[in-house]
Amino acid sequence: MEIYRFRFDAMGGVGEVVMVSESKEKAQSIANLALEEVGRIEFKYSRYRPESIVSRINAAAGRDFVDYDEETAALIKYADTLYDQSNGLFDITSGVLRHAWDFGKGVLPEPAKLSELLALIGWNRAERQENAIRLPEPGMEIDFGGFGKEYAADRAAAVVHAQGVRHGYVNLAGDIRLVGPKPDDTPWIIGIQDPRHKQRTIASIPLYSGALATSGDYERFFEADGKRYCHIIHPGTGYPVTYWRSVTVVAPLAITAGSCTTIAMLKGADAVPFLDESGMGYLAVDQTGKIYHKNT
Repeated sequence: MEIYRFRFDAMGGVGEVVMVSESKEKAQSIANLALEEVGRIEFKYSRYRPESIVSRINAAAGRDFVDYDEETAALIKYADTLYDQSNGLFDITSGVLRHAWDFGKGVLPEPAKLSELLALIGWNRAERQENAIRLPEPGMEIDFGGFGKEYAADRAAAVVHAQGVRHGYVNLAGDIRLVGPKPDDTPWIIGIQDPRHKQRTIASIPLYSGALATSGDYERFFEADGKRYCHIIHPGTGYPVTYWRSVTVVAPLAITAGSCTTIAMLKGADAVPFLDESGMGYLAVDQTGKIYHKNT
């Protein structure tokens, strides 16, 4: 039994499927199934694909109800839970703010444009029927980007496990879901990147099972007049968060870990009580470089 690693590009980043198998051929076959599952989810929920359910819901904003299946219903219900638990901070309609922020050009948005887009935010305004949804205003959008990649990591790991693999993990651009420990039952050691030095780590976390996800201000950002603007944008102000450099959370599921890190980034100074109450392990770095952590 050997450890096999298969790297791939998906969901805007680099992924990896790692597993223990009796042969490379069998491992490759299982990895292909995992990649197919990631591709299925990306095809179904990406806002960049006009045929996705997300794009169809957005295209019908201000007009029609759009029907969706049971899988989508479960994700929409999860979005409801996140919205309620975060007091509206985790809002899947806030992705519309990307139309104001261009991290490629690194230019600050016009205040008038921000005001126009902020008026379109409000997950609580979405209208529901049984397995159908309508966004009431033209220009409103939903976006599953806040948890889609983590959901894909969980689903891909489930596919690998269903094929009989008991040692390995799936890594989607740093969102990691374990299938099981190393073959000698020791943990996988996951390094946590220093948010200000790409080649350094600030901690190593041993994991036997569960998942790990990180959100930070170093993934997509630009600097203007000495200030850093990152891609995590507060739905109330329309401006990027500034309190944390990064937040890492360990949880049973990648989708839970990822949602928790995003809410913590949005909560700013109030994140530590939130993380403590979550019962999950975490490691957070504030803008001064101070580290906060708690083991599970």
